[in-house]
Amino acid sequence: MGGSRIERFTCTYSSRFLAVREIDEDLMSTNSIDSLLHESRRFPPTAEFSAGAIAKPEIYDEAKADRVGFWADQARDLLHWHKPFTETLDWSGAPVARWFGDGELNVAYNCLDRHVESGNGDRVAIHWEGEPGDTRSLTYAELTAEVKRAANVLAGLGIGKGDRVAIYMPVIPEAVVAMLAVARLGAVHSVVFGGFSSESLRSRIDDASAKLVITADGGWRKGKVFPLKAAVDGALAAEGSTVEHVLVVRRGENEVEWSEGRDLWWHDEMAKVAAEHVAEGFEAENPLFILYTSGTTGKPKGILHTSGGYLTQVAFTHKNVFDLHPERDVYWCTADVGWITGHSYVVYGPLANGATQVMYEGTPDTPHPGRWWELIEKYKVSIFYTAPTAIRSFMKLGREIPDGFDLSSIRVLGSVGEPINPEAWIWYRDVIGAGTAPIVDTWWQTETGGIMISALPGITTLKPGSAQVPMPGIKIDILGEDGTRVDPPQGGLLVVSEPWPSMLRGIWGDPERFRETYWSRFSAGDTWKYFAGDGAHVDSDGDIVLLGRVDDVMNVSGHRLSTQEIESALVSHPMVAEAAVVGAADEATGQAVVAFVILRSDQEGAQTVDEASTILRAHVAQQIGAIARPRQVFIVAELPKTRSGKIMRRLLQDVAEGRELGDTTTLTDTSVMQIITDKLN
Repeated sequence: MGGSRIERFTCTYSSRFLAVREIDEDLMSTNSIDSLLHESRRFPPTAEFSAGAIAKPEIYDEAKADRVGFWADQARDLLHWHKPFTETLDWSGAPVARWFGDGELNVAYNCLDRHVESGNGDRVAIHWEGEPGDTRSLTYAELTAEVKRAANVLAGLGIGKGDRVAIYMPVIPEAVVAMLAVARLGAVHSVVFGGFSSESLRSRIDDASAKLVITADGGWRKGKVFPLKAAVDGALAAEGSTVEHVLVVRRGENEVEWSEGRDLWWHDEMAKVAAEHVAEGFEAENPLFILYTSGTTGKPKGILHTSGGYLTQVAFTHKNVFDLHPERDVYWCTADVGWITGHSYVVYGPLANGATQVMYEGTPDTPHPGRWWELIEKYKVSIFYTAPTAIRSFMKLGREIPDGFDLSSIRVLGSVGEPINPEAWIWYRDVIGAGTAPIVDTWWQTETGGIMISALPGITTLKPGSAQVPMPGIKIDILGEDGTRVDPPQGGLLVVSEPWPSMLRGIWGDPERFRETYWSRFSAGDTWKYFAGDGAHVDSDGDIVLLGRVDDVMNVSGHRLSTQEIESALVSHPMVAEAAVVGAADEATGQAVVAFVILRSDQEGAQTVDEASTILRAHVAQQIGAIARPRQVFIVAELPKTRSGKIMRRLLQDVAEGRELGDTTTLTDTSVMQIITDKLN
């Protein structure tokens, strides 16, 4: 550090990001430090909202007094048990937990039959909207009938308890039916996002040893049909596949190859089977699904979730985080069912709670950029849950588009996928939520199964840019590199210190990798701590602020800088709609900051590219310090994103360092990286 004095300094700043960083006083002047303002905006719940809210303040004390007993109460209150449990938690096999282990339940029965039996069969379960404009609305009675038939189809194909079924489908009702039919039989589904390549699909099918694949001929996206069956054919082309049959839903009406004896049309098979199917109870730890996390290299990592604990936590969090009143709310989570958010907060949580929800097949800008707002107006959506990247994309287009629709039905807004910067938070609340709707900024992961950190509307005083507080019954700690607890205002690494019901039960077929990946860093003896891979900070109010993945921390001249903090500083500038920052190799500094920026639509052409780059480099230096000044700022039209809304920063790093691009198959639009590369070369 050249002998310069370094202080640890926690800074918060208006409309920006809160982070712990090392400040080199040779590079950051006292004036620039003093100019960093605290994020002082607070939004307490209204008395009216609090009075009618599902969650009450005493819920935190109840959970703290008896954490395990609290979860037992939730399991009994929220679910139907074919055989009641007497044992809540068995942690003797740590780090593999058993929750409600001697109880039995049927996940599909909890999501379907019991609502019909209680008199709510006529309630709409799903309002589905296809991208071309075709629609279906399925009541709970109708959805239950479809799942019963599908379960009979699967049973006729030899699927039973413990068998694995791969599902590779667009966002259509049959995807939900397929998942629930598999669960109804006690089998295990592995849903693979419909945008994955045949190679990615094959690796997942092989790893799970799937007996059956359920797919569609095609699905609609951006005004045209993309083929799905062809990818399945490619995945099964190699010898030795465990797959015996392929069920194909007719959706795209596109031409498909056909393998007689193996391939079967969904509608033909559904017409052949009986309408009735009795749901059997299965043990609470019966595997429910495997969901593969996307990685850049190596064998896919199949995250295993089981039944009773998972369903308890997703039902509890869905009900309380979104303040769900199923008799009057219309809920919409925009996630694809191929991701964990789609599993937990499109399928299992909402249906277990008897919610009415919207599902949309296409993209937010097809056939026009106001499509989502049009659907909110049409179905009177009251709870809306989406990703920060989508919100920032709408910011780029301006508020004129959402202002053209009636969004007055919105009363709760949610954010998921990555930290939401304060500027986007405020825009979301003001433009989509009419300046009144509370925002729940949720933190969780594929591995955690359900929401772990979030505000509770009606209780929490909201703070832009902060995930805020652990859910009742969840124990979160922030630790230093040495494993000791870090006190405010320091930052550190986020860990979960006690087992939780929806926690992963392992990596499919690889228990050693499970222990090494998630439990080795801070566990010792009989003490097990789950390391989430994220950095975090607890501020002076006790609120948690996520700093992003530890992997997204750059080391510039010995200074650790979070990509998230620099991105938030960029987005705070009125020119910027969205930004992605990566660390690129640099001979002088080890790593240098490289930024990719999308300008707001009303700012395009206001300056030359060079002028805009100069302005934004100076802006970051002013807001954070000279050490964070980007070496380069590239103005781009789009950023590479997955369908779940996450920015693929590793691809941008490939560009910044002049490398050949890595795997782009998980991107929403694989042409984006070619456009960026062509523009910069």
